[in-house]
Amino acid sequence: METIYLGFVIFLFVLAIFDLMVGVSNDAVNFLNSAVGAKTASFKVIIIVAAIGVFLGATMSNGMMDIARHGIVLPEHYYMDEVMCIFLAVMITDVILLDIFNSLGLPTSTTVSMVFELLGAAFAMSMVKIANDVTGELSLLNLLNTEKALSVIIAIFVSVAIAFVFGTVIQFIARLFFSFNYKKGLGWKIGIFGGLAVTAIVYFLLINGVKGLTIMTAERKQWIDDNTLLIVGVCFVSFTVIMQVLHWLKVNVFKVIVLLGTFALAMAFAGNDLVNFIGVPLAGYDTFMHYTAAGGGDPSSFSVAFLNSSAKTPTLFLVIAGAIMVYALATSRKARNVIKTSVDLSKQESGDEMFGSSRVARSLVRNTVNVFNSVLKVIPAGVRQWVDKRMNSDDVILEKGAAFDMVRASVSLVLAGALIALGTSLTLPLSTTYVTFMVAMGTSLADRAWGRESAVYRITGVISVIGGWFITAGAAFIAAGVVVLALYYGGIVMAIVLMALVVFLLIKSGKMLKKKTQRSADDDLFDKMISAKTKEEVWPLLQQHVKMTEDTNLQFVADAYGKITNGFIKEDLRELRHASNAIKEAKKMLKKSRRKELICLRRAVDQTAIEKNTWLHLGINSCQQLNYCLRRLCEPCEEHVDNNFESLPQECVKEFVPLRDNVVYMIDRAKEIIDTADYASINEFRVEASKLKASFSELRNKQLDRLRIADTNIAVSYVYLNMIQESEEMISQLRHLLRAVDKFNAQD
Repeated sequence: METIYLGFVIFLFVLAIFDLMVGVSNDAVNFLNSAVGAKTASFKVIIIVAAIGVFLGATMSNGMMDIARHGIVLPEHYYMDEVMCIFLAVMITDVILLDIFNSLGLPTSTTVSMVFELLGAAFAMSMVKIANDVTGELSLLNLLNTEKALSVIIAIFVSVAIAFVFGTVIQFIARLFFSFNYKKGLGWKIGIFGGLAVTAIVYFLLINGVKGLTIMTAERKQWIDDNTLLIVGVCFVSFTVIMQVLHWLKVNVFKVIVLLGTFALAMAFAGNDLVNFIGVPLAGYDTFMHYTAAGGGDPSSFSVAFLNSSAKTPTLFLVIAGAIMVYALATSRKARNVIKTSVDLSKQESGDEMFGSSRVARSLVRNTVNVFNSVLKVIPAGVRQWVDKRMNSDDVILEKGAAFDMVRASVSLVLAGALIALGTSLTLPLSTTYVTFMVAMGTSLADRAWGRESAVYRITGVISVIGGWFITAGAAFIAAGVVVLALYYGGIVMAIVLMALVVFLLIKSGKMLKKKTQRSADDDLFDKMISAKTKEEVWPLLQQHVKMTEDTNLQFVADAYGKITNGFIKEDLRELRHASNAIKEAKKMLKKSRRKELICLRRAVDQTAIEKNTWLHLGINSCQQLNYCLRRLCEPCEEHVDNNFESLPQECVKEFVPLRDNVVYMIDRAKEIIDTADYASINEFRVEASKLKASFSELRNKQLDRLRIADTNIAVSYVYLNMIQESEEMISQLRHLLRAVDKFNAQD
């Protein structure tokens, strides 16, 4: 029996390694968002600073481990076999759930997932215990720590509102203090701001964090408590002087604050969230060690009441966990994927929006605008003018490729770090994801980054992320409950099956992420266009992007056209359905590319841009019309085959396939002309296209003649005529596209 439970403990630690890797990928957004978004330093430097903070913070999280031991479960009423099933269920569910969110690029909360997994697994196990209790003495009140669980849940969700409100208010004050042109007239301001920021970091992290170190004695902790005000006062005066001197020495103090804040937030993250990754495995390890020390025996009668005592985590485990987190931080591609979501939702300028609009977002924007306009009427004109002058984002100073400026990055980091460290000092596992994300949203709102053209997209994104948080809680609760029941009744066999499932899903998600990364290859080109400083830099990049969009769309059209026609001829419903789904996805991607190109076109507003604007729109319209042709072609074909109607007669197949192949050839030829910029061949292409259209007209007339015959099937004839019509229309759109491409790329 000891061997089986040793295997369970090993399984827990294996899952803990996976959880550390997956969890850091998810939570990297918490402490990298501001530094990466403001382009404070190279990504390598930012990672090094954050890695040091993560490693040091991992050694300070010992006090938080009690949440996993007795924060949710009341151990005195459980036995070893029961808590081991709970611990296994929590870890299995956690790894799978977090990996799904990472793959989708949505930041979720490791704290919420851990708390609700513990709650769900313990609830399901409690139901089993109550059902098997012959005495009738057991109830949820003495099996679950409901009071602590409720306080943790309330703290997590209240932190969302607190973080957003504080982020908005403090950023608004900071912006009025500095304005967007923050480099002008810094004078004494930067010294005071830097002193406050660094003092906050020192107080909340070095003072509260150091208290958790194993080297801290009770006397030293008491001395810190007794002299807190003195320490804060000395730090403020000292750091104010230091920051002012650095400013006089031409050092960018904001960069110093952002890097210190990144270090501090990474440290707070590790101190607060390490329990989410290794707290449960360490509780399982402690349970096994007590079990073996007691000589083994029947695990179903071995009480785990000792889990009520505080955790004494070996320093070696904390060091190893810190090293794994650092490795995951430096190598994870998923971490960059999640960071991109948060940065895109808080960037200062309109750009490529990841999310569409929703009815809720449109309603919120409309009502907010109305309320804001009403409030403006009662504010004195002089005050409005002064605020508008200080909040004029036209003067914003951004590093090359940055999403927002250093002032906002500094406020976001210092405020988020302070809130998280405060929660850690109170042993409340606040969600670092919730706090940092909502602080970032609040600061971007205060900076008027949610303009009329982007607000609806940003709010939709925020709603999507917050909705994902609630989905996390519900999914964690239900999934952990199901898994714990499977483990309790399935035993070692089920544990092995679930471990294999976890490994399989992680491998599969890694492959999916690789494909997703390949599909978004044009993001780098868009970033270059956004960061370009002159119109001369924008134009060649814009032409390259337009060419890439047209090339990709034509390749899709050729492939989809062939699949749709083959699917109809061969009555392959599966291929038609795949084509239908692909058309919907292509529509979204084309719309996204169009928005990128229009944004970049506005960055080069001159006479040339105005003249070529029409041809860009006509080219985009032609690409959209080609996709509409595919949709109009696919829908009747799919419906016909799905209804098992009569197949296309062979005489129609024989006369249509050669023309169909010519259409594919013409699409490939158009793609080649665009790729090679061989615009001199367009006239020749137009002549060939006219001949092909004439052939389709003849084919249509032939089929109309067949309809006069009484035994001709009307249903299949309708679909066939539609195929002919849409094929002919595609040829016309190819001609329009090449004309627009020629005019757009013509040398002036």
